[in-house]
Amino acid sequence: MEKKEKMGPVNWIGVIVATLVALGFSTLWYGPLFGRARLEEVGPGKLGIRRSPGRTAAITAALLLITATMMGHMFARVGEATLDVKWWLYFMMSGGLAIAFVIPSLWISYSQQRISTRLALIDGGFWLFAYLSMGLAFFLLG
Repeated sequence: MEKKEKMGPVNWIGVIVATLVALGFSTLWYGPLFGRARLEEVGPGKLGIRRSPGRTAAITAALLLITATMMGHMFARVGEATLDVKWWLYFMMSGGLAIAFVIPSLWISYSQQRISTRLALIDGGFWLFAYLSMGLAFFLLG
């Protein structure tokens, strides 16, 4: 019978830092980088953008914390020894989550709602770079 390896410890500091990095990245992405383009697409007040920015930030923070926690568990399952040798797994796995799950589900939802391709590209790009930034945080704190 094969012995099962135990999952390594979750890097909880990495979870918090990854959440904060992704939040900071969202401020940059939806501010100076693509804020104006997104506003042109949805207009002021549409999609709840202008109604309650504090509530939106709180929901975003909570959901990014859930995502970072899942990533922390995923990296713990792979293990420190493997990640030390195969450092690119931080980026392959975090970016892979965005490319294989998050962006397709976002775009499927957007196509059902007839939301523009431009907005889908802006939001899809955000999730790819946000997930990669979380992978970077875990890599640097690994």
